[in-house]
Amino acid sequence: MATPGARPAPTRTIAEFWPFYISQHRKRGTRIFHFVGTTVGLLFLLRAIAAERPLLLLCGLVSSYGLAWMGHFLIEKNNPATFQYPLWSLRSDLKMYGLMWRGKMTAEAERLGLAAPAGTVLDRPVS
Repeated sequence: MATPGARPAPTRTIAEFWPFYISQHRKRGTRIFHFVGTTVGLLFLLRAIAAERPLLLLCGLVSSYGLAWMGHFLIEKNNPATFQYPLWSLRSDLKMYGLMWRGKMTAEAERLGLAAPAGTVLDRPVS
């Protein structure tokens, strides 16, 4: 299991990166911040397209990443993988987002042996 702030070995595929990514998102609160951030970012993207206002894309990026990073710094107590692996992290975030929408994220973390330990409400795993 990866430790807070740990880096994975160099990876060539998303399948190799995925377990590390999940190890950095074990707590419920972190996933909630990511879920809300990704939702807000996607809403800004849709609004930017509909309103033909590209500046809204910047607002979406700032709010989306800001919320996700708050989860890392305040709850998970680690550094976002985005800093070292921006493309792998984005792709993994979208995969995690889809799994959360389908209620399968907790099962995926358990499958990988990366379920969060019992703790406070914000530490419990979330789908």
